[in-house]
Amino acid sequence: MATSPPYPTNPGMPTGGTLRHAHWWQKRWVRYGALITLLALSGLVILALVREQTGTEGFLVGLGLAILPVPLLIAAFRWLDRVEPGPWRNLLFAFAWGACAAALIAIVANSFATRWIATATADPTSADTWGATVIAPIVEESAKAAAILLLFLFRRRDFTGILDGVVIAGVTATGFAFTENILYLGTAFGTDQLAGHSGIASVTAATFFVRVIMSPFAHPLFTVLTGIGFGIAALAGERQRLRRVLLPPAGLLLAMGMHAFWNGSATFGGYGFFAVYGGFMVPAFGLLTWLVIWTRQRELRTVREELPAYVVAGWLAPAEPFTLGSMRARRLAREYAGHHLGKPAARAVAQYEAYATSLAFLRARGRRGRARADFVVRERELLQELWSRREIARPALEYAARVTAPPVPVMMPPVYGWAPMQGPTAPYPAYNPYRS
Repeated sequence: MATSPPYPTNPGMPTGGTLRHAHWWQKRWVRYGALITLLALSGLVILALVREQTGTEGFLVGLGLAILPVPLLIAAFRWLDRVEPGPWRNLLFAFAWGACAAALIAIVANSFATRWIATATADPTSADTWGATVIAPIVEESAKAAAILLLFLFRRRDFTGILDGVVIAGVTATGFAFTENILYLGTAFGTDQLAGHSGIASVTAATFFVRVIMSPFAHPLFTVLTGIGFGIAALAGERQRLRRVLLPPAGLLLAMGMHAFWNGSATFGGYGFFAVYGGFMVPAFGLLTWLVIWTRQRELRTVREELPAYVVAGWLAPAEPFTLGSMRARRLAREYAGHHLGKPAARAVAQYEAYATSLAFLRARGRRGRARADFVVRERELLQELWSRREIARPALEYAARVTAPPVPVMMPPVYGWAPMQGPTAPYPAYNPYRS
């Protein structure tokens, strides 16, 4: 068994031993500052536009109602991401992009395109229909997909599979739907104020029921198709360029198509909306939910199958592949560390679990011939991270393994005239020396 890491590293020293000075635009604080500034300006502009259309009171009512489904959706996507949790900064960026930048692009582009069609055709009703069924799906899904593309390109290590694409896409769409719901609910409230409506019969109540109660998953459902396309592309090897290039646009086109079909349901007659909702949206939501949960279980199975190689090499304890491949065991390990050593120890165990999962996925890609050029470097980095946390993590993981391990059948020693009963729990046929 190894007793120390065989390859010490110095993260600040590149290969060759010489320091390279980055240009000012390559510095992290410059990039982060520019991104935060862009999102902040977008947020201020979208705030002003929505408030102008809804009024201050309508904006506050819309904000209060629109925020209700957000924690539930974020919690659901975070639960999916628990196997290999990505950094919170990626999710914050995705939500902010959807709520600010994507919403601003959508409002400006949709309004401009609808007015242009109305002017060109002299038919405002037709322009509204075209805007809802053609322009809006193209503009909105493209704007949301930009966040997925940016994280796919610049946070590649955090974007390794289908669930990463699903989570990023879902959080981006949740942010977009949040801003859009503020606009729709605030506008509905203003309409009710002018007409003197209130209660269940109001436009606000109807809008809330349709957008927040019946279909809070609509925008995430559309954009998740784009995320799946990027997620499958992330699994492709470096030689599978066609797959990496074609799958994200294919997912985006599917998202646009589903979005257009949903928006067009209002033109299918009095019961068209409910027919599309019950016959298409709900089954599609159920199918995608099953797919992502199945993918989550497959990722846990990958952890159990790939990590034993590092047990043989001495990097991991024998029980760790089983423990790290069980979400219940992981939770018990974090709780054990937090109870006995405090919150920093619980965080260290959570980091150990995340790094071990990344290591398992990395090895799986390498075994399938899909490893990138930095495979060896990345493997060393992950092993180094595990090694630096082993003293805290191993006792907690061993405790979790003891608690969650399946019971082992006890084999009674053979006694004169007796042999253990054969059954599905017996690992091998019983031996009775007194049987002829």
